Amino acid sequence: MAQELNVSISTVSKALKDSYEIGEETRERIKAFAKQKGYRPNNIALSLKNKKTKTIGVIIPDVLHYFFALVINGIEQIAMQQGYNVVVALSNESFEKEVVNLETLAGGLIDGFIMSLSRETLKNQDYHHINETIRQGMPVVLFDRIVPEIECDKVIVDDVKGAYDATTLLISKGKQQILLLTTQDFVNVGRLRAQGYIKAFQDNGLPLDNDLIIKTVDTQNSDNDMSILEKNIERAIRENDKINGIFAVNEIYAGAALKVLKKLSIAVPEKVSIICFTDGLISKYSSPTLTTVKQHGEEIGKVAATKLIDRLEKEDEEESVFKEYVIKTTIVEREST
Repeated sequence: MAQELNVSISTVSKALKDSYEIGEETRERIKAFAKQKGYRPNNIALSLKNKKTKTIGVIIPDVLHYFFALVINGIEQIAMQQGYNVVVALSNESFEKEVVNLETLAGGLIDGFIMSLSRETLKNQDYHHINETIRQGMPVVLFDRIVPEIECDKVIVDDVKGAYDATTLLISKGKQQILLLTTQDFVNVGRLRAQGYIKAFQDNGLPLDNDLIIKTVDTQNSDNDMSILEKNIERAIRENDKINGIFAVNEIYAGAALKVLKKLSIAVPEKVSIICFTDGLISKYSSPTLTTVKQHGEEIGKVAATKLIDRLEKEDEEESVFKEYVIKTTIVEREST
């Protein structure tokens, strides 16, 4: 900016801090230029990079899904063993909140981050805040919701295979009209699980029916979203009485399906079988209990924390190769199938 405006670097710095040492006209000119170029002060660059806090920042999209609680528990276990503290922040599926959390925690409080991206970040496809964090020398590990545009270590499950196995289980039990409850396509886990569902149909020679795929629109109003989902499930079942299986990409969607089936007096699993991802409390304590694709969230947390701490402890070593770690899923069969 100094070069473009033909002023000194210190003048730019002072103008951006509203210093009285810089004339108002020059201040406004520099601030207008900065705004036009999308400049924002970076707390990471301003922090004392050589001082370590032995603290890990964890940013998760929501607290509704039991999966994230399991991941945090795994992170905590490894962090405690290695003498690190953990600070957890919530993005509430908001891009802006995710950026604020990242910048706030990076301002001298955190040595590195473990993150799962918000839905709005995935929808916007804007990852500048995370890439800038990495460029400033602060390691990041992504889990669950990841994208190739961010170069860092990543920990995931094989979503395609997990969904394939789940759908195949239903097909093996004679279920061929299987309703899929998934997310919008920009959420990578939902998209990948839908691919696994489709592949299972193709490999078993079954025709695909787009009317059997319900994509839940995220409005960041969970109560309203779930109400809409329940109505969509009920409509699909009323319009197609041959539906005999439901595969949900998370257990909250499965819980909504179970609620609708009970309302319609449809027996589970006699008439309709249900399987879902996560294996959390809803699955274990619903009635009937739900068959699940277990993601091993605690193991994901342990691997993510281990890889981040390895980066922090070996920061002086040149290690530019980032890796993607895949945790195997397993099916836990319960009453719903």
